[in-house]
Amino acid sequence: MIIHHRAWPKLLLRWLATFIVLGLVFAFIDLSALVSRLAIVPVYFVVLALGITVVQVILSAWRWRYTASRLGVGIPMPFAIREYYLASFLNQVLPGGVMGDVNRAWRHSKIHTAGKSEPSARLAAIHAVALERLSGQLVLILVVLLVMAGLWTSGQFNVHGMPAELSLSAGYWLLAPLLLGSIGWLLFVRGKVATMVRYVRHLRADLYRAFAGWKIAGVQLATSLSVLVSYLFVFMVIAAGMGLAVDVVSLALITALCLVLLLAMVVPVTVSGWGVREGTAALLWPAAGLPAEQGVALSIGYGALIFLGSLPGALMLLRKS
Repeated sequence: MIIHHRAWPKLLLRWLATFIVLGLVFAFIDLSALVSRLAIVPVYFVVLALGITVVQVILSAWRWRYTASRLGVGIPMPFAIREYYLASFLNQVLPGGVMGDVNRAWRHSKIHTAGKSEPSARLAAIHAVALERLSGQLVLILVVLLVMAGLWTSGQFNVHGMPAELSLSAGYWLLAPLLLGSIGWLLFVRGKVATMVRYVRHLRADLYRAFAGWKIAGVQLATSLSVLVSYLFVFMVIAAGMGLAVDVVSLALITALCLVLLLAMVVPVTVSGWGVREGTAALLWPAAGLPAEQGVALSIGYGALIFLGSLPGALMLLRKS
């Protein structure tokens, strides 16, 4: 995968944003408490979580294959799994979290345009990747809205009733406007919102083919929910390894909060969601009456495991395109 020289300043900006946001988070929490939580996770919990990431990739690859077949650019399942691993790895190491998917769309399009010029097939391959990602993100947004509404109406979020032992510095609440300001500025500078709006206008026909109809929509919904559950299982394994899943109530609350962390990772301003995810955890956990270090430890553990789970994709870099 070749990156144009003009793209390097933007990529470096993403890395800079990642380190800045992580630095802000670490400045406002107890690092010793954070490290101690991460250190107690047993190795066999890590192995179990890595096993879940394999299922996660297979489910995601099947969703991509199904979406591609709806658009008339079908792919074999082994190819889908290999390419999804490669895309996952590139998304982990390259800023923005989507460059691996761009590469996946390009490699997919080569199957249907080898030796000839077929713009329609190339566009369909690009749309297959975009709509596969969209399917998962729409389901994630819907579930997060429902869960957060339930937590709010149940009174679970009570910032005035935070326990006194939470180890937060006096300037803790400055973290929220700093994070939001950084994200807003980066999105504005890159023109990401306008770009997304323009792109969606070109997807209408393929959106209909990929999602229209109860049967098709049902398959997309069921698959995306399964992928989402696999994400949450990784979080829950980490939580269990840290001894946080003490009862059904605590496990349900942590699951709900981790859903928001998954949504925070969608914001394309850092490398693989690092920084934004941890900043969200540092703000969200105290709002639910829990230590900020707990949420940040879960977030870091999740990020590390997802990276390790994507490493088989690095082997694809040794293969010829």
